Amino acid sequence: MAEKVNNFPPLPKFIPLKPCFYQDFEADIPPQHLSMTKRLYYLWMLNSVTLAVNLVGCLAWLIGGGGATNFGLAFLWLILFTPCSYVCWFRPIYKAFKTDSSFSFMAFFFTFMAQLVISIIQAVGIPGWGVCGWIATISFFGTNVGSAVVMLIPTIMFTVMAVFSFIALSMVHKFYRGSGGSFSKAQEEWTTGAWKNPHVQQAAQNAAMGAAQGAMNQPQTQYSTTPNYMYSNEM
Repeated sequence: MAEKVNNFPPLPKFIPLKPCFYQDFEADIPPQHLSMTKRLYYLWMLNSVTLAVNLVGCLAWLIGGGGATNFGLAFLWLILFTPCSYVCWFRPIYKAFKTDSSFSFMAFFFTFMAQLVISIIQAVGIPGWGVCGWIATISFFGTNVGSAVVMLIPTIMFTVMAVFSFIALSMVHKFYRGSGGSFSKAQEEWTTGAWKNPHVQQAAQNAAMGAAQGAMNQPQTQYSTTPNYMYSNEM
């Protein structure tokens, strides 16, 4: 069987970095889960594009008289949240549909709920947080209309992202519960899978041997075999 070569993200050949993940929907995902998995992938792409558009919106914000902090934070969110969202919630759901792993489903639910909260905060748009949300955009219309119009684009995209994230979370949760999944099943799967891992087994063996060796090497009290009699000088 040929070894699978990592193919994602697809990087240009002149970059001295190689792809970190292998991704092939048709080869990895069962046909009944293919559509939902691709939709979640498109949602991740929408999130990445929204962060890029938000950077442009914050640039217009800066040009229109806003602070430079928003532009700096927008750049940070772009380079931070794009790879983190892929690793933290898309890869777990990709693996969950690929292997029918309850633990991966739970990892997805935990991280994607955080993604949903972040999307809502981004849509709200607290000034100074590096996002062109509703509060920041509406309040800037009184300062510079042109910049505010540009800021309105990522604001709408953040709102759409929040709505789609809620719908996606509801759909995956409904599917998971309908297929008989539960937290106890994920916990059991993790426990069983962890003890099957050779690294975990080796660590457990080393810990047991270390404990036994430590018990054997403890200093023991030495008792003399010669009796010691106490004599009194008084007769």
